[in-house]
Amino acid sequence: MTVDTGRAGPQDIQSGAGVADAAKPAVETDEPGRRPKAASLRPLSRLLPFLFRYRARIAIAVLFLTLAAASTLVVPVAVRRVIDHGFSGENAAFVDQYFSVMMFVVAVLAVSSAGRYYFVTWIGERVVADLRDAVFSHLLKLSPSFYDTAQSGEVLARLTADTTQVKNVFGSTVSVALRNIVMLIGAIAMLMATSLKLSGMVLLVIPLIVLPMVFFGRKVRKLSRHAQDTLASSAALAQESLYSVQAVQAFGQEPRIGKTFNAATHEAFAAAAARARGRAFLTAAIIFLAFGAIIGILWYGAQEVLSGDMTPGTLGQFLLYAAFAAGAMGSLSEVWGELQLAAGAAERLSELLDTKPGIADPAMPVALPSPAKGAVIFDKVRFAYPSRPDDQVLKGLSFSVNPGETVAIVGPSGAGKSTLFALILRFYDPQSGTVRLDGVNVADAALEDLRGAISLVPQDTVIFSASVLDNIRFSRPSASDDEVMQAAKLARVDEFAVRLSQGFETQVGERGVTLSGGQRQRVAIARAVLRDTSLLLLDEATSALDAESEQYVQAAFEDLMQHRTTLVIAHRLATVRNADRIVVLDDGCVAAEGSHAELMKKGGLYARLAKLQFSN
Repeated sequence: MTVDTGRAGPQDIQSGAGVADAAKPAVETDEPGRRPKAASLRPLSRLLPFLFRYRARIAIAVLFLTLAAASTLVVPVAVRRVIDHGFSGENAAFVDQYFSVMMFVVAVLAVSSAGRYYFVTWIGERVVADLRDAVFSHLLKLSPSFYDTAQSGEVLARLTADTTQVKNVFGSTVSVALRNIVMLIGAIAMLMATSLKLSGMVLLVIPLIVLPMVFFGRKVRKLSRHAQDTLASSAALAQESLYSVQAVQAFGQEPRIGKTFNAATHEAFAAAAARARGRAFLTAAIIFLAFGAIIGILWYGAQEVLSGDMTPGTLGQFLLYAAFAAGAMGSLSEVWGELQLAAGAAERLSELLDTKPGIADPAMPVALPSPAKGAVIFDKVRFAYPSRPDDQVLKGLSFSVNPGETVAIVGPSGAGKSTLFALILRFYDPQSGTVRLDGVNVADAALEDLRGAISLVPQDTVIFSASVLDNIRFSRPSASDDEVMQAAKLARVDEFAVRLSQGFETQVGERGVTLSGGQRQRVAIARAVLRDTSLLLLDEATSALDAESEQYVQAAFEDLMQHRTTLVIAHRLATVRNADRIVVLDDGCVAAEGSHAELMKKGGLYARLAKLQFSN
């Protein structure tokens, strides 16, 4: 029988994970599932700070936009003059003049349209890149309690799909919207200059177009939000299943998982189809109302021409401006739907940005002693994970570790062993009691200073999609190649790395898939060696090693432990027989402590576990 660890908290903590939490003076209260209702396009206002960083380029884009709209609005005036003056030989020079002007106007339109497209697209791409950086940086700051309940697939869907939706809006939709707004305003102004009577009729029908747009636009936005949520849910399911594909295949659950994903994708499709129907109906209604109203107004204008109250050229000019206005209204109806989509995406992204880290730097951090000694004290600590507040993991636990001492933590599964490490690293705060490092309450220290004084070798090693050398350097990016190689030798990484196709520069694949469990763990040990801190936390550090490798690594650890405090969570009791002291945990409390020999004499839980292991 072996003693397993109690895994209640986050398991992918690495030596160097100190960068994962930054100073935020608040508590994580907003979860992806709790969404405040937002009205209209208000969530898009959250993106304005990202946009206003590039005011100069915005000004240039607006200039090109104005030139493009103005050059377009000039064309109907030329058309009216040509129609009213006719195409007789007497007016040949006049006609040539106007067509020359129109050619110049078209050239201006072409250049300004190209400029508008480039600058608006550049701004959209830049804003979304900044937004993604901000969201990802914020996600790195959120403490483990957030990820205890949030689905990583759902979070990644927001980081990718939702930011892409925002990019579509800022990269193209905003350009179309601004162009059509300017065109609509300009066309209405020119309509009024052309004929006040007909323009008055146009203004009367505008509310008939705008009101349905607003009413149905809100419904489209709700449908868009639902479609984005269902898509994110299916993405989360897919990520979780693919991440555990070996377990899925080993238990023959491919059909069931596939059926579940199929149901999720059908739900996402149904939501998207409902959104498409809503947008289609909105577009049809706007186009029918806009063009129907224009046809009616033009019929009235035709009567004015027949009665001699209006020239054909004036009606033609009015017709073109009316077409411009109608086209702008039709485009704006589609743009409104796109903006509704973006508002839903911005709302989801805002929820992430508004989520505050539960663990934050204190207002006035207390400096840790320098040089650090590595003394650790648990004083009447009570703790329950936020996701399980009624399940007390630690129940008034107290013990201390002296500088330079090697202390082993043993106990049955669920006793709270790994929780001790999570509290020392301050991934969580206890509900009562204190954890101290070198006499300083860890809650009073700056997170960067606290975690910079600690090295961790976890049982579940995280390997990144990079080279062996870069994976070791992860714990101290500024380390030289010689320092990394020295750490690799101490952890026996060189033993297998030199046999790889490109040595230490070999790419190990996603999550280190090309390495064995023992090789991955030796990389984690090398990280801790390279970090070289006063306090070393070993969480089943040799559990995945074969007997020969374990012997070499234990020898390296003996040298490493001589000048630092070491806490060891023991899986095999034989590996901690020589520890200075062994602390036995049971049901969240210290059941006993002492040397191996002392605990064997006392009997109790440790003696029973030792006999079961050593007798096999």
